[in-house]
Amino acid sequence: MAALLAMVAIAIVALATVAGAASTPVAAATTTNKTPPVIYIFGDSMSDVGNNNYLFLSLAKCNYPWYGIDYENGWPTGRFTNGRTIGDIMAAKFGAPPPVPFLSLYMTDDEVLGGVNFASGGAGLLNETGIYFVQYLSFDNQISSFEQIRDAMIAKIGKKATEKTINGAIFQIGLGSNDYVNNFLRPFMADGIVYTHDEFIGLLMDTMDRQLTRLYNLGARHIWFSGLAPLGCIPSQRVTSDDGGCLDDVNAYAIQFNMAAKKLLAGLNAKLPGARMSLSDCYSIVMELIDHPQKYGFKTSHTSCCDVDTSVGGLCLPTAQLCADRKDFVFWDAYHTSDAANQIIADRLFAEMVGSGAVVPGNGTSPPRVVGAPTTTTHADAVAAPPRKP
Repeated sequence: MAALLAMVAIAIVALATVAGAASTPVAAATTTNKTPPVIYIFGDSMSDVGNNNYLFLSLAKCNYPWYGIDYENGWPTGRFTNGRTIGDIMAAKFGAPPPVPFLSLYMTDDEVLGGVNFASGGAGLLNETGIYFVQYLSFDNQISSFEQIRDAMIAKIGKKATEKTINGAIFQIGLGSNDYVNNFLRPFMADGIVYTHDEFIGLLMDTMDRQLTRLYNLGARHIWFSGLAPLGCIPSQRVTSDDGGCLDDVNAYAIQFNMAAKKLLAGLNAKLPGARMSLSDCYSIVMELIDHPQKYGFKTSHTSCCDVDTSVGGLCLPTAQLCADRKDFVFWDAYHTSDAANQIIADRLFAEMVGSGAVVPGNGTSPPRVVGAPTTTTHADAVAAPPRKP
């Protein structure tokens, strides 16, 4: 994407997380789980960790300097930031490695039993969103990819163990930003012409309803959907205003989306037995960083480290001039937050998870655990593995 967050994912994701059902508090588990929970991440460029690098025709890639300059060896990995995504940081908080990109796997790999990242730069809730990026995994594509992982797990460990693992996994979903930034707000995209905003919100909610119900039917129970950030305040939007300020109408769209999504998730929790779907308040978290950057150690929150706000694409091309200190900036490029900002966002999201009672913190020797997550996975009833993925 382009989108600012959808974080946490966002799922968040970033990250997204696991919260109790809206109507019924979830009792904390009393058993100790020394195994990190399995984490599945769905999203756009805020969560992509390299899936688009495997799509030959994709125009939504960042496999060049300066991306990844602050990630491990300093080489680009397909992450649309200078370092870690929110999903990377959230996984570490659970004592787990970053979920691997789906397109890096063969279905015979043992890695299909662990966390997987399905996020794809340019993706949205709607299949038409991001169409001018040529190749990407839409949310529907990402769910189909998860279904492939589920089938591969059944082939390795059997249906019962697979269902137990998936029922206890964390599903972090961060989507929706591109449906605005790279669809509804683009004058050459049909949705912004055909629909009023109220009608567009209805289309998005109907689509989400179908998609999340499909995920539930595949075994997902713990879903934290990352609410939209203040999209009108990201650098690529601010430069279109007369005074460089936030676009109030775009922020209003994000707020309306979040309210509708929260209502939808509550309805799904009431309708689907065992569903624990919640909306993370990314809007407030990111707005706090934008309004009070100094409070969190930043100096600049209105423009990007790469100073590419007005550039075509808004990404940090190899010719871009980097800021002197990347930790001073909330935004890395015109759309995506920096590693330093992602750390703070992940900290706040994790605190929200713990505060909700959906996650029980570790005791220092074991990682935090999801309420209701399985403590073990067996290899009973194994059958032949499926053929390798092309």
